[in-house]
Amino acid sequence: MSQPYTLQDDIRLPSFTGIVHRPGDPGYDESRRSLNPSVDARPALVAEAYGVEDLRAALLAARAHGVPFAVQATGHGTHAACDDGVLVRTSPMASVLVDPIRRIARVGPGARWAEVIAAAAPFGLAPLSGSAPSVGVTGYTLGGGLGWLARRHGFAADSVVRADVLLADGRHVTASASSHPELFWALRGGGGGFGVVTALEFRLYPVSQVFSGFAYFPVERAAETLAAYRTWIDDAPDDLSTALVLRRMPADAPEQVRDRHVLMLKVVHAGDAAEARRLLAPLWRAAGPALLDETRATAYAATAMGGTPNRHMDMFDTVPDALIDILLRAAERAQTVEIRHWGGAMGRPGPDAGPVSHRSTRLSVIVDTPVPGLAEELRPYANGGTFLNFLADPSRTAAAYTTGDLRRLREVKRAYDPDGFFRVGHVVPA
Repeated sequence: MSQPYTLQDDIRLPSFTGIVHRPGDPGYDESRRSLNPSVDARPALVAEAYGVEDLRAALLAARAHGVPFAVQATGHGTHAACDDGVLVRTSPMASVLVDPIRRIARVGPGARWAEVIAAAAPFGLAPLSGSAPSVGVTGYTLGGGLGWLARRHGFAADSVVRADVLLADGRHVTASASSHPELFWALRGGGGGFGVVTALEFRLYPVSQVFSGFAYFPVERAAETLAAYRTWIDDAPDDLSTALVLRRMPADAPEQVRDRHVLMLKVVHAGDAAEARRLLAPLWRAAGPALLDETRATAYAATAMGGTPNRHMDMFDTVPDALIDILLRAAERAQTVEIRHWGGAMGRPGPDAGPVSHRSTRLSVIVDTPVPGLAEELRPYANGGTFLNFLADPSRTAAAYTTGDLRRLREVKRAYDPDGFFRVGHVVPA
């Protein structure tokens, strides 16, 4: 008896040189997987691209069959399933080239931050990388890119100087300040809905040593510490990036904090240790004696701050007492609640900066566990904005931009993808 016809039988990639996984094949389940546990994609096929021509072949096949198309490097930024479509993995395209004279890195679409950090470190340079070195460079950067050097040097998107892009019609173009400038503007914070970025060039910065790490305090002083934090950040210099985290520590944590509910301070200071400790002293006094202090002077390349998985995110300009009470209650039901300081260079964009919006935001809150009713409780105090990298709900993509930027992004979408071929994930509709 013959097997029933399925869509994946009909999608062929005759000029594709990489590996293609179809349902039932070894490797299909592993290659389709996202790091977001809520996304269980069932694509018609998963294609591992080895170059631009592979990407073009997959794109044109999806277009010819009228099925969804999506690109996934590491899966960190996957928030929507590419069901019955063509999912392309760019992990094999992980080249990294560093020009130490120009302080520029050129990376392929599958590169991760760990590879860029390692390539730049011998020259005393650093990229504007994120919290985890395993995160893919391209998706992170197109979504804005909030890293631990952002208060000093701005968003990662602001440091992009050039992008090679495969468009919806199969053309391969270079976007820069002088070539396809509107596309270049949109890519720097507007996400991946305008084309497939096949190479990205961005600035590196002379940062080799930092003071960084975590300090853990009793949670009983969390309310007083958060109250102190909201005024302490007013005088924090751009070299200093911090977050306060309410966290339930796991069973494999160090003995001093094992299985405890703690208040954690995360810090990166692009300067010397003595100055960092002087700046942090008022906050430290508010939190009380530390249960465990893991802060230290270290190489930037050895700094791994770790991120908080995002199940809810809001942005705030003020932190009244009522908001502190809400966050403390949320921490009783969630594993982690992170309150992070923004500002600095992020709020001072250049005249040609891309659409990374809500730059005047002072603080963000990320919660790693769905908490019923929390969004409604936070709404009266939030500024209504969100940030593309931290946004789990693709239906709220428009909230990541100002009204003017959203209008301009839609114009770019109409010009470069008029029939909405790129429609999976965070996409601004034309």
